[in-house]
Amino acid sequence: MLTTHRMLTTHRALRKMETRIKMTWAASGADAFLVSYPKSGRTWFRHILADYFSRTAHDGNVDLFRMFGVLPNFDLDPERGIPAFRYAEQRPQVPLILVSHLGYRQMLFLHRPVIFMVRDPRDVVVSAYFHATRHKHRFEGDMDAFIYDYHQGLPALIMHLNSWAKGLTHHRHEVLSYEELTDDPVGTSSRILRFLGHAPSVRDLEGAIEASRFEAMREHEVAGGLPAHSYDRADAESRRMRRGKVGGFADYLSDAQAELIERTCSEWLTPAAKELLCRGGTHFSRYN
Repeated sequence: MLTTHRMLTTHRALRKMETRIKMTWAASGADAFLVSYPKSGRTWFRHILADYFSRTAHDGNVDLFRMFGVLPNFDLDPERGIPAFRYAEQRPQVPLILVSHLGYRQMLFLHRPVIFMVRDPRDVVVSAYFHATRHKHRFEGDMDAFIYDYHQGLPALIMHLNSWAKGLTHHRHEVLSYEELTDDPVGTSSRILRFLGHAPSVRDLEGAIEASRFEAMREHEVAGGLPAHSYDRADAESRRMRRGKVGGFADYLSDAQAELIERTCSEWLTPAAKELLCRGGTHFSRYN
């Protein structure tokens, strides 16, 4: 029994090492990473970029399944990860942008360029709550309990922002926020495309933004769902495209809950992490 246990442990360790080697190799060849904490609006921006590059490659527009073939996850999943990238022969016209929610680890992300997306923490917490309770069914408490939850609530968000705020100093990077993307999708997307070394095609970009409207993406989700996800698409609060509203937290958080999130962010975010949020338009100056 002990020998069998040791063999299984060794096998798992070798598999883990093999996965790390493959991901490091992929990272070394990536043109950029698109990184955010979950529920920061990244699916929307990913869809815009995927549709844009698919159009410039004369391959038509994308949906919630085909976008993984343009901007794959930073993992080895055959349908959504690095193996799904279908434009290897068309680089650099279509760059390899790997998408991740992982916390910062320099050895994993090497020195590749990073697009980092942020969103008002109050909106993130609300969206994460519904994702955990209605989409994934991995949390059963109320909003108060979720805010304090170490693994899924505000502490996890703060640790993610702090780690990346420090890590971004090692990378050429660009920051965008859900709020500025909502306010000016063409200008914000054009800035990111220039960061990637691509002169924006206004016609293709406007077409990609139109195809990525919240209503259009919601219709696609209701009709076909998301790859590798099983959930009640008839429940509006369980969908990935739930509301798409800037400041929507006010409809769900009490004044005390919103104030708690603001005050905790002011106290526990590093100055560099606060600057990331400020660049996106979120300020907690009244607690400084």
